[in-house]
Amino acid sequence: MMIEPRIDIMKNEFGAKLAKRLFAVHGLLQQASLSHRTQNLVMLRASQINGCGNCIDIHAKEAAAEGDTSTRINLVAGWRHSTVFTEEEQAALALTEEATRLADASEGVSDETWARAAKYYDEDQLVALVTLIAMINATNRMAVTLNQLGGSYEPGLIEATINK
Repeated sequence: MMIEPRIDIMKNEFGAKLAKRLFAVHGLLQQASLSHRTQNLVMLRASQINGCGNCIDIHAKEAAAEGDTSTRINLVAGWRHSTVFTEEEQAALALTEEATRLADASEGVSDETWARAAKYYDEDQLVALVTLIAMINATNRMAVTLNQLGGSYEPGLIEATINK
């Protein structure tokens, strides 16, 4: 069975307005002191959890274009059982998983996971990290619901759209 996209949000007048605002938030997050490398890992991991092929495609390719290695990109899904992520990145990935799986956890994000993230990130970076996780989860849900398919993304396309 071939999945067909339901709506091309960029070709829908209202959808394009919404997308522009989502891209604006993404652009603002790119200005945060939270490294782009960490941002890409976070967006890739949330997208994997949510099964969003479109976003996995985007964030894996953006990570590679920004110099991350194929080994690290390929191991994001198994970050707990790998040696290629720093303790700081592991803290961000743990926070990403708990914040993405809110419905699966009775307490949401644990105090232990929050304290681990707070050990490595200052308050501004934590605000950026939490916002990034919320935004990628919203984007994943939109893309999966609308059957946006992965495979054709070209690195830099998001940045070009933001700067239009």
